[in-house]
Amino acid sequence: MHGLNLVTLCLIIVGGLNWLLVGLFQFDLVAAIFGGQSALLARIVYILVGLSAIWQLVVFFKAAKSGEVAAERGAGHPRGPRP
Repeated sequence: MHGLNLVTLCLIIVGGLNWLLVGLFQFDLVAAIFGGQSALLARIVYILVGLSAIWQLVVFFKAAKSGEVAAERGAGHPRGPRP
């Protein structure tokens, strides 16, 4: 599952950067690369990014339920942020 989490996280980052470009410059990089928003490959990327977000939500809520959310402890430090 670690590999899947990494792939979905990367896809979410790609999607977030794409939305940043859309918001700042009205430029959809995915559409530009794959031939427009309605092109099959662009739609596949959009679908994969959306499914990745759903997957990461599931992972996040499972971690939150078991108390494993790293953001609550600090930047990767096992006992929390340093004073």
